Amino acid sequence: MTRRALVTGGTRGIGAAIAKALKEAGYSVVANYANNHEKAESFKAETGIDVVSFNVGDFDSCAEGVKKAEEMLGGPVEVLVNNAGITNDGMMHKMDAAQWSSVITTNLNSCFNLSRLVIDNMRNSGFGRIVNISSINGLAGQMGQTNYSAAKAGVIGFTKALALESARKGITVNVIAPGYINTEMVAAIDQSILDKIVAKIPSGRLGESDEIARAVLFLADDKAGFINGETLSINGAQYLS
Repeated sequence: MTRRALVTGGTRGIGAAIAKALKEAGYSVVANYANNHEKAESFKAETGIDVVSFNVGDFDSCAEGVKKAEEMLGGPVEVLVNNAGITNDGMMHKMDAAQWSSVITTNLNSCFNLSRLVIDNMRNSGFGRIVNISSINGLAGQMGQTNYSAAKAGVIGFTKALALESARKGITVNVIAPGYINTEMVAAIDQSILDKIVAKIPSGRLGESDEIARAVLFLADDKAGFINGETLSINGAQYLS
């Protein structure tokens, strides 16, 4: 059976690696993106994965996007990966309301929006896999990221509650909390700061997007039905405190 998957933020970075890994494993995949049409079309041409643009932070936009994705997939979404996320950093005493809201909306509200739109079909069919991408900073916090840390911690609480609600319907809801991964977002960090971050990682390096993708494949598998409400931190043995 070919399972149908939707990956948000699925044309770049970790999301792109997840979408490609799912396709290579035999899933039918659609990748969401925000507004970088050129990058999305390049990704589609390279991978053969269909793409759909919608705003994950807006419920109505998500509803239209899921409808289009399901038309592309030929049926309801069975595997949802909530990966889309942004940063808008600043110290709390200097942060404005727009900085706060933009990150909470994109990183946390999106999990409700997409999950709400696919959960009924999952419950009716007796099968579903939802994998939410949080962050090490949702577990440990990070200076200058009260908005991001709060959103990513919220993703973990959301996951645990939804897992409890959905387990008897054959649906699993789990979290992956990546550490520092070699993506464009991390590459934008000042090199001197990035060097200090890497120095604290016992593995002595940044993680790779493919390493996150392999964990998603594990949790999305039909045979992973007894793993539910869990947070898998993939961080190179970085101590959380």
